[in-house]
Amino acid sequence: MKATSPQATDASGSASWPPVVKPGEPGQYLPVQPSASSTVRGDGRDAAGSTEPTGLDAMPDVPATGGADLLAQLKALIAKYVILPSEEALDAATLWVAATHLQGSWQHAPRLAVVGPAKRCGKSRLLDVLTETVHQPVIMVNSTPAAVFRSITEEPPTLIVDEADTIFGTPKMAEKNEEMRGLLNAGHQRDRYVLRVVGNDHKPHAFHTFAMAAIAGIGDLPDTIMDRSIVIRMRRRADGERVCPYRTRRDQTVLNEIRAEIVLWTKPLADQAMHLEPKMPVEDRAADTWEPLVIIADLAGGPWPRLARKACARMVASEAQAEEENPSGARILADIRRIFFNRGDVESLSTDDLLFALNGDSEAPWAERGRGGLSPRGLGAMLRDYGISSGNVRVGEIQRKGYTRNKFADAWRRYCPAVHPLDPREGSES
Repeated sequence: MKATSPQATDASGSASWPPVVKPGEPGQYLPVQPSASSTVRGDGRDAAGSTEPTGLDAMPDVPATGGADLLAQLKALIAKYVILPSEEALDAATLWVAATHLQGSWQHAPRLAVVGPAKRCGKSRLLDVLTETVHQPVIMVNSTPAAVFRSITEEPPTLIVDEADTIFGTPKMAEKNEEMRGLLNAGHQRDRYVLRVVGNDHKPHAFHTFAMAAIAGIGDLPDTIMDRSIVIRMRRRADGERVCPYRTRRDQTVLNEIRAEIVLWTKPLADQAMHLEPKMPVEDRAADTWEPLVIIADLAGGPWPRLARKACARMVASEAQAEEENPSGARILADIRRIFFNRGDVESLSTDDLLFALNGDSEAPWAERGRGGLSPRGLGAMLRDYGISSGNVRVGEIQRKGYTRNKFADAWRRYCPAVHPLDPREGSES
């Protein structure tokens, strides 16, 4: 059966969203017929004169299957126990969990990289929830590569790896665990085997590696793993952000119940999922990694095709801008907070002033970072993980490159709240 793929267009005739498969009908796509209220005029307003979203935001909902409600329930349960950094990250985690139950249909097994710049960012708690909802979890704690690939069969489990910084956190650790890195890389694509000799006759045997994996740790994972991952950059909870405490014996029942319902929904869809090839908003390896999540969304219908594509486009774009070097923890934030405080909490400081103070602190590690100490580039790379960037600031009568104080307010509350605490109202609109 040949797929018919109508091109979605906006009022100007240009493409505005990718075609969406009909839920439960592989190869057939929904016709795009925006309602009068959602028709966008050339001035960016709809027929009633109000501003409407464009691009992926304007992508209409499609008929929902029972899977759409299951995904909504799963999303609410994840949000009950964990605060994720964005709505897109929450949608991605929800779709990733559902995708683990159709691993037999995928060509690629996306990794879920759950990373954060410091301790107590909710990484392990997210893995707790995933463990009770994914397909056949295999928890890796101080496991050898041999034990791991012997745990992977033709029906892949879902690998759960916590504290990955103890495996890959330093170059020496990474070198020691090169075989584990190679295993996690190989398992991203189907039919990549580990060849080992077994038995007294040393007969060669090909072991499976293909399996989805959730990997959590402080700082970035090795580049080759990050490149095969849907990356969720966790943040520490700020004052006022609340989640329910998680207790395994009390809470796993409801999580296991939603898992059982997802199994019932996805099991009959295995063949359909295997044959779907959705048009992706990204390319190359990112498209391979996100494709299972987009297919799950298309099979569910409702708002999920739009939510999946928005999450894909935005999270991939965000990672494309991220620096490759690992963050250096929250120490940099605390030291900068002290500098601003000692300067009378001025509105902004130039990059040169900040670096002079940081590199001049004999008890801090910054002067040892390179021949001349911490550089503007190095400072920018560390702060970028906290969503902080430099810009033009005015110092006296001169405009220079630097940082405004309000950009740090949210990060200071989250990662070093006890260092010269801020007024609760400060920076709330930044």
